[in-house]
Amino acid sequence: MHIETTAVHAGRHIEAGTGAVTPSIHLATTFERAEDGSYPQGYIYNRLGSPNRTMLEECLAALEGGASAAAFSSGMAAIMSVLQALSPGDHVIAPLDAYHGTTRLLKEMLAPWGLEVSFVDMTDLSQVEKAMTPKTKLIWVETPSNPLLKITDIAAVADLAHASGAICACDNTWATPVVQRPLELGADVVVHATTKYLGGHGDVLGGAAVFRKNDAFTERVHNVQSVGGAVAAPFDCWLVMRGIRTLPLRMRAHSENATRVAEFLAAHLRVSAVHYPGLSNHPSHDLAMKQMALPSGMMSFQVKGGESASMGVAAKVKLFTRATSLGGTESLIEHRASIEGPDTTTPPDLIRLSVGLEHPDDLIADLEQALVG
Repeated sequence: MHIETTAVHAGRHIEAGTGAVTPSIHLATTFERAEDGSYPQGYIYNRLGSPNRTMLEECLAALEGGASAAAFSSGMAAIMSVLQALSPGDHVIAPLDAYHGTTRLLKEMLAPWGLEVSFVDMTDLSQVEKAMTPKTKLIWVETPSNPLLKITDIAAVADLAHASGAICACDNTWATPVVQRPLELGADVVVHATTKYLGGHGDVLGGAAVFRKNDAFTERVHNVQSVGGAVAAPFDCWLVMRGIRTLPLRMRAHSENATRVAEFLAAHLRVSAVHYPGLSNHPSHDLAMKQMALPSGMMSFQVKGGESASMGVAAKVKLFTRATSLGGTESLIEHRASIEGPDTTTPPDLIRLSVGLEHPDDLIADLEQALVG
């Protein structure tokens, strides 16, 4: 079945009793027991499971081609839960260029808890291989990476992980299952901030983990979800499901717009570098086009003149919104280093763009006037 059809139908059922085509929002926190003490509808308590969460998890598993999924209250809760399914003393390999929240989580919370972490350039397989130890239990992949849009060979990293009995987990937030299929490339777990492209409208916070197969590790993550309680609320699940219906169409439009914007920036005299896998001069363009169906809607670029010049460009935009997030219908612009704080490794002259669904000519005109020195 094509993903456009899956996005519309997966996890959705005509409501018994009313015939409603659009799913209802079930806000109940607890569910009635039968006289014999059983739970005939399969639900006990909202933290343990709810009808809207079941629908979303079925939909997410179908979209990614996985065996099951777990929906969380945020992308960070999903990442935390996957990593908490490991044990103190286990070793994780993570990318140097990654979402700063993931890096902070590993350094500030999970390393003191007992995880051992090595950060490497994940685009260099020799570095990944060199970092492997007998205690390595998980390799974390983020591709395209945030904010430099580096491309990691998912299949090759998964092979390295499996050769040592480790798990390969991939953050697929920037690509989505429309653009990239990590489970089909060998990854064991796919993680999303459903806040972003899956929700798609900037009005819901959520996260998810999707599993290639149901095994002991999958069970541990589900246990962290239900016991820890960082679960997605019913209305949030409903909003993400609503967004997913148009995901394939939106991702094509995001990619088309972003390609136009990237080509404009690449030719601009005030721009020193554009990081976008859809450009033929991207160092991993061939790999990106091999494992990605589209280049997606995220990019970053560097402005000549350093931090003050890049901040000046962000200050002058009129159509782009200066805000932190991505994947919505509106285009966002962000001076990334100032968001990440003093320990950032992001170049100070770098601007990150989430290219939305406006007409690309209007977006280009806005950047053109902002880049005037």
